[in-house]
Amino acid sequence: MSLGLFAQMAGHHVAGWRHPDAQAGGENFELIRHVARTAERGTFDLFFLADGLTTGADAHPSTVARLEPLVLLSALAMVTTHIGLAATASTTYGEPFHTARVFASLDHISGGRAAWNAVTTSYARSAANFTRGEHPAHDERYAIAEEYLDIVRGLWDSFEDGAVVKDKAANVYVDPARLHTLNHTGRYFSVKGPLNVSRPPQGHPVIIQAGSSEPGQDLAARTADVVFTAQQTFEEGREFYRSVKGRMARYGRDPSSLHIMPGVCPVIGRTEEEARALYAQLQGWIDPAAALALLSDRLGHDVSGYPLDEPLPDLPQSDQLRSRAKLLTDLARREGLTLRDLYYLVAGARGHRIVWGTPEQVADALEEWFTGGAADGFNIMPPFFPGQFDDFVDLVVPILRRRGLFRQHYEGTTPREHLGLARPENRFVKATAST
Repeated sequence: MSLGLFAQMAGHHVAGWRHPDAQAGGENFELIRHVARTAERGTFDLFFLADGLTTGADAHPSTVARLEPLVLLSALAMVTTHIGLAATASTTYGEPFHTARVFASLDHISGGRAAWNAVTTSYARSAANFTRGEHPAHDERYAIAEEYLDIVRGLWDSFEDGAVVKDKAANVYVDPARLHTLNHTGRYFSVKGPLNVSRPPQGHPVIIQAGSSEPGQDLAARTADVVFTAQQTFEEGREFYRSVKGRMARYGRDPSSLHIMPGVCPVIGRTEEEARALYAQLQGWIDPAAALALLSDRLGHDVSGYPLDEPLPDLPQSDQLRSRAKLLTDLARREGLTLRDLYYLVAGARGHRIVWGTPEQVADALEEWFTGGAADGFNIMPPFFPGQFDDFVDLVVPILRRRGLFRQHYEGTTPREHLGLARPENRFVKATAST
């Protein structure tokens, strides 16, 4: 299986930072460096930094203040050697040329370890920070993202491999026949190119997506290498897995070229009783107002005025986080959860699956989904750092290795190699070969 670390440094549990052993802080570089090295010691495929474009006093402790991810990953590239370095960048609030340039640069700096989590930015409030008018509607954001991704991948192909020849005798630094101009003019963007960074070592940095709506699944089936997702039950996970993989044939892609990695928050104890007590302790520290704010954020509607011990009210469809809102609504209806039940669940891992127990029980839970066709791997979301992640690497990973479910050591140096993904062919070379 594939394993990524979702590094939210105050912990994924909304109250994780309050644990006596927690070293919280999205701006604590020493902690982040330790955690990245621990993930590499555990031979993880990816170290992943999410990002957002707004904040406020009621934001999740892990998101209220955090370092810019590309700057941070460039620093981590200097203290790691194998693990993939993944960061979020928006296709709604950004420019394709800039995005192509920074991820190509990270790929060169890191020796071919960059990965881009392409997001459409769900929150309408983001527009206020970018001198924009209206926040685009859900389906239009995905239309923008589709064009954006095509441009970025085209710009990464600007230089053919070996185009920078540095021939001193011939006085030729770059072979002009192997440098290509994109000349893109589309509905949303006009980008001439070429990119002013040579072709990344991986050809293209790994592309990650997290959308689970219909447009999101289609975009992932056409363009993504990895999908981060959130499902609560094995049946939901397998249904999503089959849905996305089943779309790939129409784009001429093999299902094995896309890795689906649900988020999992493991709460680990040496005994089942210890794990249960830790989870109860974390739940007991939840501030109801903060949990309601987080649930409202996930649902796209303010639910703070509704009775806490009654079922989730009927809410109109939100244009923000559409798939996550549906997942939580479906869960509440299926399990008969009250609003209080639901906010306790969301406070634990923002709608992702929570697994608590001994290392063996956590390994069992991962194995069931992996061998049952519900996941190719998992995005691990510790409730707090560093202790709970140290326990995952030191206690759970050896069990997965003994069972033959996870690598004993790295066999490559790039996330494409870790994930078994082919290096993409340069589109300009391919076009020339076909004419």
